[in-house]
This record gives sequence, structure tokens and C-alpha cells, in this order.
Amino acid sequence: MAILVTGGAGFIGSHTALALRDRDEDVIILDNLSTGFEWAIPEGAELIVGDIADKDLVSTIIQTRGITAIIHFAGSIVVPESIEDPLGYYHNNTCKSRDLIASAVANDVKNFIFSSTAAVYGMPEVNPVSEEAAKAPISPYGTSKLMTEYMLRDTSFATDLNFVALRYFNVAGADPKGRAGQSTPKATHLIKVASEIIHGPRTEINVFGTDYPTPDGSCIRDYIHVSDLATAHCIALDHLHKGGESKVYNCGYGKGFSVLEVIEAVKRASGQDFTVHMADRRAGDPAELVASSKLIRDELGWTPEYDDLALIVKHALAWEEKLNSLRKAS
Repeated sequence: MAILVTGGAGFIGSHTALALRDRDEDVIILDNLSTGFEWAIPEGAELIVGDIADKDLVSTIIQTRGITAIIHFAGSIVVPESIEDPLGYYHNNTCKSRDLIASAVANDVKNFIFSSTAAVYGMPEVNPVSEEAAKAPISPYGTSKLMTEYMLRDTSFATDLNFVALRYFNVAGADPKGRAGQSTPKATHLIKVASEIIHGPRTEINVFGTDYPTPDGSCIRDYIHVSDLATAHCIALDHLHKGGESKVYNCGYGKGFSVLEVIEAVKRASGQDFTVHMADRRAGDPAELVASSKLIRDELGWTPEYDDLALIVKHALAWEEKLNSLRKAS
């Protein structure tokens, strides 16, 4: 019994692959390495470099490796970029996911876990937002992910494929053991950007929008530790392997922090001050986005271990310090 992890050389994919290997799962990673890193592959996992839309390759992997489940991370994730290049996002996130789903069905893989996003909710009227809230994405990124959710839903009705879609809120932090972390150059994640000012190549940070209807005027988000998210994928996999029904779950902590609060948390944890530039709003940013995670806690028994902004920041800073040391040594 082996698990195919697409995009497993990236940030969330590599952490989930680590969590699976920590459970002694047989892990096969398919990644084109466009944004991932070969060194991020956990010990004992197999890396195959290729594209998820290559049906012949995917079919060969499934048949020769005994794949029983697919965890699908591969895709593009930058909201502003999706607004500038919508067709690229629909191609990479939706069309290629369609091909991967077709390969799963054609080769009798019955369990599929999908990396979705809170961006499917757009600008929710109520926070924390539940899975039943209206889906009204305001970016091609969110729409491209929602379209894949719909493809999985419809395919599960028509075939034996069962799926879990996990809607991520703002993922941050790094492996507590220092084995992996956010390493993408020019990443847009807030805690990553702030950490790079402390231990890396950046010299400034922008706050996009200070006139939102929030207490300090900056956007509010629900920050979830990447290792807790990796655990969510593992228990979703257990759910499907036990014959559980197809379902969609939010992954967040149910509380939000503003951009300015997060920046202050990084300053406190690092003991360093830095300049913050106030900039105009970005397209595609809702004022507030906080998860209701009651469903995954109640139904799958998900219990976060790292629900602490200070701890998330601490792990992110430690990883950035490690990366900075590697940069200096190279």
C-alpha cells in the first residue's frame, strides 16, 4: 500500500510526506520541481520528476508502485499572480487536476485527498466561516481550486472514487525538528516574508491595505502551523482507508490575527525591529478570513499541537536562520 504525493517537494507537501514517513507509510512523490526542492524529499520517500498531467507516467506509477491513495498538492498558489495570469492558473490548477483525477479513476485508485483553500469563500459575511458558507471566490486562484472540488464531487457520484478536500487557511511555521520549512524564493506568505527580513535576503515588508474594517485596519487571517496541517492529511487518509465518505473540511484554528499583529509577533520573537511600509490594498484580499474547524475536530478527531502564533513564528524563524546559514555556506 503506497501513497502518491503530488507536489511533495514543496512546502506543505514535504511536511505531509514527512508525517507519512514518520508513520512508516510507503511514499512516492511526483513533482516537476518548478517550485519544489529535491533536498526536501524525506528520507525513505521516492521522488519521480514529472508532471501530473502526464497520464502515461501517472498510470505507470500507480500500477508499478501499488498506489492506493493520492494526496494532491501540485499547483500554483499566489493570489495576485492568479489575477494577472488567470489562464495559467486554470491550466495548472484545474485542467491538470482533471487529468490527475482521470488517471486515478482509470487505474482504480479509490482514495484522493485534495489541497484546497479558504479562498473559495471569497469575502464571507460571517467569521469564523463554516464549510456550508457560500462559495464566492474573488480570485482565479480560489475559483481554480473550487472547480477541482466540484470535479471531485461529481466524479465521486459517478465512480468509486472517494475524496477529502481540505480547505487551508494561512499556513505557516516549519517542522519543529528542523527538517523542512517554507523555502520558495520570493514567497508571499507574511510570516515567511517577515522571517526573511530577520534571517535572509529581504530588507523591507509591505502591509497591503490599512483601511479594512478591522480593529487596526489590516487584514485578519487564521494562521495554522504546517505540521498540524500535515496531521490533518494523515487523519483524512485514515478516514478514507476505513471507507469514510467523501467530505470537505476547513483547516484552521478558529481565531484570527491581523497583519500588523503578526509583524509585531515576529519582532518580539526575534528581538529585532524593522521598517514596515504601508501600501495600497491588493486585489483579491478579503478583510477577514477565519476558519470554523469544528467539523474536522468532531468527525476526524483532529487535535492541533501547535495552536500558538508565537510558536509558529518561532519555528519559522528557526527555519529561516537555517536557510540563511546554508546560503552563506554555498
